Amino acid sequence: MAKEQTLTVATFNVSMESENYLAKGVAGGPQVLGTLLAQGNHPQIKNIAAIVQQTQPDILLLNEFDYIEDPAAGVQLFIRNYLNKAQNADGKTIDYPYFYFSTVNTGQPSGFDLDNDGQLTNKGSDAWGFGQYPGQYGMMLLSKYPINTSKVRTFQHFKWKDMPGALQTTKADGSPWYSPDAWQLMPLSSKAHWDVPVLVNKKPVHILISHPTPPVFDGEEDRNGKRNHDEVRFWTDYLNPEKASYIYDDRGQKGGLAEDKTFVILGDLNSSPVEGNAYKEGIGNLLMHPRVDSSFTPQSAGGKAHSPDSPYAATHTAGWRMRADYVLPSKSGFKVLSSGVFWPAAGQPFYELVADRAASSDHRLVWVKLKLTAQ
Repeated sequence: MAKEQTLTVATFNVSMESENYLAKGVAGGPQVLGTLLAQGNHPQIKNIAAIVQQTQPDILLLNEFDYIEDPAAGVQLFIRNYLNKAQNADGKTIDYPYFYFSTVNTGQPSGFDLDNDGQLTNKGSDAWGFGQYPGQYGMMLLSKYPINTSKVRTFQHFKWKDMPGALQTTKADGSPWYSPDAWQLMPLSSKAHWDVPVLVNKKPVHILISHPTPPVFDGEEDRNGKRNHDEVRFWTDYLNPEKASYIYDDRGQKGGLAEDKTFVILGDLNSSPVEGNAYKEGIGNLLMHPRVDSSFTPQSAGGKAHSPDSPYAATHTAGWRMRADYVLPSKSGFKVLSSGVFWPAAGQPFYELVADRAASSDHRLVWVKLKLTAQ
């Protein structure tokens, strides 16, 4: 009898961006991560690898993995020097023959004073996505299954103005926050939105990837809150062919994801329907989308213990006490078998991997185990 085909899919904001490893105020760059990956002995990265080895995802998204253009100087070093080497006495390792990454908007100079502080710096809040250098807080997809790179759709350069009903930001006097020239060029994505087809049993599973801006670090105008809402809303519209006609990718192809396609939405969405500063309807509408299976919520004992006074604590995915990271499969094509957040409580095995911010990351790995069903 054929073995039941299962697929474990995970997302993990790993904080593998250069400023995580430098003293405050020291300028970073992608070479910082590249050096640590080559050395193969950084304790924080070793713990990140150990968490991945314990959960053994077949498909894994890493948020905040600095963009390093040459895979031999970046992702392949992470795989070879960390994931392929057992980080615990149990001897577990993991390998990913396939990966996908591309450029993102963080740190990309805009040429505009986007935060309206009277200074044009072309980085930080004046970049198209907040970042001190291009590619900071990048994204990396790792897979045990082949990736159909010729069919990947990226939406890094989709203009925010082209989203119908975009939540435009205004100043206190009601005038537009962004100058007319800046608004014409402003991308929706603070990093990027990607549709990456992974071939499981030669059939595409569309991995829908993003990392919307945190809805904070702004002012009364709430420019980041509005952008976060619309970045999350993008997927809600992308899954609805009737609403998706306005969407175009970076190659000019229009439209969203056809009704018969199987997908998993992955990423640090920086929003919760019940907590935090995000517009609740953005993530709420995505969770309630008729194509999305949100009948379950990954949980952990560690999250529950971390915030004993919160009724939502077990569902938190970040040390700062919110559900921010999501693995949302389509109803079509899958049956959810189990799910969880890798967050052991004190006294449980591997607690040391998440004991504090310095151990691994301020986020936790979120995983869902799926059974593939006939379509």
